[in-house]
Amino acid sequence: MNSKERIKKSIHHEEPDKVPYDLAGTTVTAITCNAYVNAMNYRGFSTGYQTPVIDPIQQIVTPVEENLVKLKSDTRRIGAQRIPEYKSRKKTIGKVERVTDFYGCNWERDLDKDLYFNQVTFPLETYPSLSECIHKIHYPYWDYYVSILHRDLTRQVTFIEGYCCVADRHTAGLTENSLRIRGYEQWYMDTILDKKGVELLLDKILEDKIRYWDTLIDWAVQNDCEDQIDIISECDDLGSQSATILDPDDLRHMVIPRFRILFGHVKKRLPSVKSFLHSCGAIRELIPDLIEAGVDILNPVQYTARGMDLVDLKKDFGKDLVFWGGGIDTQTVLNGESPVMIKDVIKENLDIMAPGGGFVFAPVHNIQDDVSPENFWAMWETLQEYGKY
Repeated sequence: MNSKERIKKSIHHEEPDKVPYDLAGTTVTAITCNAYVNAMNYRGFSTGYQTPVIDPIQQIVTPVEENLVKLKSDTRRIGAQRIPEYKSRKKTIGKVERVTDFYGCNWERDLDKDLYFNQVTFPLETYPSLSECIHKIHYPYWDYYVSILHRDLTRQVTFIEGYCCVADRHTAGLTENSLRIRGYEQWYMDTILDKKGVELLLDKILEDKIRYWDTLIDWAVQNDCEDQIDIISECDDLGSQSATILDPDDLRHMVIPRFRILFGHVKKRLPSVKSFLHSCGAIRELIPDLIEAGVDILNPVQYTARGMDLVDLKKDFGKDLVFWGGGIDTQTVLNGESPVMIKDVIKENLDIMAPGGGFVFAPVHNIQDDVSPENFWAMWETLQEYGKY
């Protein structure tokens, strides 16, 4: 059974030969540069990673193909860079690097103290009314962006034979981008005082997402490889550790219907594709709505958040939803416990999530810089030993 067959079986709620494993299939199931280099050095592997860096904001890298094979990752990613041509477009002043993203948000990283980039400007933050400034959003380099995307897809597609091909998003989610464009305080005030403006901004982001997916699918059709795309991956963090980011009814009214439009549009063009949604946090009460909106796969399955107990999730939603993640917590366990504890936690989570298929192993979000090589390999070895059906 090859990787593509293994994941297809699991996402159709059947048990394959072993639990599928995703490393670097998306920019939310990946590994940071420093954690990757440390882990590979520990075993004497090549520390090479594919360039350009897929997500410099998070410092996320894609291992070279040789290492993806050694690590037995069942996925291969195709899709956009978060900051196209990052190295040539970044500006460095002293020890501070600055980059500008798709929506004109500026991000900075102090090389002496920052592991990742921090957002420093919010394009629509200073305007008194969101409704009146939507027209200010523009993307001066869309044609350039498309040319880079086509080039990257041509390179990426050479690695997908025999693997689960995940077509990944180009920007953050509907609410995430709204917050970054408008500014956090202003956007939350808008959700009370200017709901029309909030919905206009969400529509603009949705329009851009549909344009991106049409561009990617058009390229795939032209290159006769649309049937090779198994999964399309989107995201939006709709929860905090203890609650949803807005009243659930507001999310049901403003956000989830737009995901229904997005996934419906893509599935009309790619009927056999499965839709993957990344949302951290306490989102249990939204799961039925997400399923109804067309979500087939949920990530990262943050089981430490309120209401996200793995046993209950599997029991209540395991027939309708594939859980892609939840293998081990990255906030407190993978980064802070002993290899023995990591082994015990993963064995327990496999016992809960693996039966009946519908499960792809990945940690809860990306593997961060504070994960030691010993802990990375304890995770990997435990999956190899105990992840067999």
